[in-house]
Amino acid sequence: MGLSAPPKAHVDKSDLRADFATAMSAMYKAEVPLYADLIEIVQDINQDLIRSSHITSNLQRLTAERHGAIRLGTAHELRTISRIFKILDMHPVGYYDLSVAGLPMHATAFRPISTTSLEKAPFRVFTTLLRPELLASERARELSEALLSRRNLFSETLLQMLDTADSQDGQLTEGQASVFITEALRTFSWQPVAASTDTEYQVLRDEHPILADIACFKTAHINHLTPRTLDISRAQQAMLSSGMRAKERIEGPPSRTCPILLRQTSFLALEEQVSFPADAGSLVPSTHTARFGEIEQRGAALTPAGRDLYDALLAESAAKSAGLGPAEADAVARNVFAAFPDTWESLRAQGLIYCQYRAVKKPEKRPVVTGGHTTLLEQLVADNHVKAAPITYEDFLPFSAAGIFRSNLSASSSDENLSIQNREPDQAGLERALGAHLLDVYEWYDGVQNASLEAVCRELKLSISELTM
Repeated sequence: MGLSAPPKAHVDKSDLRADFATAMSAMYKAEVPLYADLIEIVQDINQDLIRSSHITSNLQRLTAERHGAIRLGTAHELRTISRIFKILDMHPVGYYDLSVAGLPMHATAFRPISTTSLEKAPFRVFTTLLRPELLASERARELSEALLSRRNLFSETLLQMLDTADSQDGQLTEGQASVFITEALRTFSWQPVAASTDTEYQVLRDEHPILADIACFKTAHINHLTPRTLDISRAQQAMLSSGMRAKERIEGPPSRTCPILLRQTSFLALEEQVSFPADAGSLVPSTHTARFGEIEQRGAALTPAGRDLYDALLAESAAKSAGLGPAEADAVARNVFAAFPDTWESLRAQGLIYCQYRAVKKPEKRPVVTGGHTTLLEQLVADNHVKAAPITYEDFLPFSAAGIFRSNLSASSSDENLSIQNREPDQAGLERALGAHLLDVYEWYDGVQNASLEAVCRELKLSISELTM
């Protein structure tokens, strides 16, 4: 009686995610050659800073790190995309209301949620979903819904791979993973033949270019991939020096000694050739502008108190810089944000940032809380028995995302060109469309910080209450 063949090993999800991100980057380089130039700029800056300064970062992680962005039109598309990302161990984190910035969309970000997975393969996809109920134009709403109702983003082979993964506890073998990556990439690729007629495209584009980009194409094409830099101001200058048409302003907080949250810039979207189907199978040549190249710089994650202060200063800065040019607006922002503490110790002591704690040296005897320190943890940090490191912000900012989107659609894409109604967040609606709850960003950072404190307690044989009360 012959022996049965041993079961095939499943691919590690972080390895699969890394392979997928690498394949997507290669695809986007082929589709948008300027993206390759962007990668070179970022890598040169990161290598130079790590080599010549006190900055200590994982260059391998920085080189691999990417986030992408896609725009979806229906709940079915969102649920199927979430199945793709689940195989890659990417989960929906956070709710982003883009209606506050005049766009009829809301979003979540699919990303790894364990710190180990983030270190192995940091890949995120900012995923927006159209909210047709926000469109004041009945014609635009009905047309976009009609176009989306007859679109199918997913190949039969991809759907079979998703079912296979479901039957294998979310896992794929090496051979299955290869097929999965190939088929999933088709969903995110650029297709030069549109799904709408030129007339339909113009109707939606006249309402707002973002509607046309969401509803008039056969795929959920990646509209940008974003490498991470250690100095976005330097990257912005390098883009301009190389002749790229860069955004006039960097989105997010102004430049600081201690970076917080997220800063983003991009080269402006390219005009690309597209054809629209017409009568008797003919095609009408035209162009579309939506895909661009973005760079990000990530700083420390803010606590709710930190975020409240940030949002208040952001609103003050926006009010004071209304009508000013980019240079003047940046100067106003720097002046306003001088009120935000800018040393790691002050940020941590005031509870404005999340930190990971690590025991580095056991005290010879139990330390006494002195010198104005309020907890044993603070005393241990002051005595260099415990180190505190800021937790990197792994998520996004709705106003920054909207600012990037608007600057990369067209000169006519101001808020005045799109009439939307009932500008209210609808997290419950996004969760219904997704068929799952969104992980709260603050709960995630709380969890990472608390896990590090528990590790300190185990190392020093203390209880959490002894450490923090």
